[in-house]
Amino acid sequence: MFSRLATQSAKRSVHPFVKPTVQARFASTKSAISSNPMQFGLVTAAIVGTTATAYMYADASANMADEGLHAPHYPWPHSGPLSTFDHAAIRRGYQVYREVCSACHSLDRIAWRNLVGVSHTEAEAKAMAEEFEYQDGPDDKGEMFARPGKLSDYMPQPYANEEAARAANAGALPPDLSLITKARHGGEDYVFSLLTGYVDAPGGIEVREGLNYNPYFPGGAIAMARVLFDGVVEYEDGTPATTSQMAKDVSTFLAWAAEPEHDDRKKMGMKAVIILTGLTAMSIWLKRFKWAPIKSRKIVYNPPK
Repeated sequence: MFSRLATQSAKRSVHPFVKPTVQARFASTKSAISSNPMQFGLVTAAIVGTTATAYMYADASANMADEGLHAPHYPWPHSGPLSTFDHAAIRRGYQVYREVCSACHSLDRIAWRNLVGVSHTEAEAKAMAEEFEYQDGPDDKGEMFARPGKLSDYMPQPYANEEAARAANAGALPPDLSLITKARHGGEDYVFSLLTGYVDAPGGIEVREGLNYNPYFPGGAIAMARVLFDGVVEYEDGTPATTSQMAKDVSTFLAWAAEPEHDDRKKMGMKAVIILTGLTAMSIWLKRFKWAPIKSRKIVYNPPK
């Protein structure tokens, strides 16, 4: 009897010290993305946008003059979705390039044939090409020879090589103008602003000898001096050759040189829109014609009596 009581008292004394059982709970394996996709998308977009913004401005200069003054936007006649180039301006712009810009800048990607039907007739383009001599060959004797230019030739370069160009421009290399409106932020707006933006350097800014101050050029100091002055070119059509007019015309010409297919591209795009609109309307009508009897039919069930 006493042994049974002792056993029961021992069990009661040990019971309070027994560690309670802990039931483990595991998280649900169901994806939180599928339960709330909108929240996940907004958070992801916010993180990506913040990261991109921080990356863009991480290396930004404290002095915005190092990047150049942002060129304003001008209402170019060819900037509209259905607008084409002003071909009279292209012709005048080529004249400005030939008489002023071609002394230092090349136009490697434009051949004489590209002017035919755009700004000049075939006879005019042939005559201009024949004014230059091109090296060709070899001939039957294995020697190179000079010949007059042809429509298939590309416009001549002002210098024989890059070293000659640098030597003639105090170490600065005049860029090729074939794609200048694509290579510079602002396109033709930048070219126009640069050509008309020469001013005296403000107080506190020193410009080294041989350089010129232009706020639209990165750094403000440019080796190219101002080249457009009123009356420096005499237009064939009698248009007053003011500085702004010449800058506008040569900017239009360079915009065309960077994208000669501009007008054809917009014309083709308009044709594609018309065709796709007609096909869309036809498909909608065909869909309604085929499905209207099926979707509007009435099915009646008469159970047997």
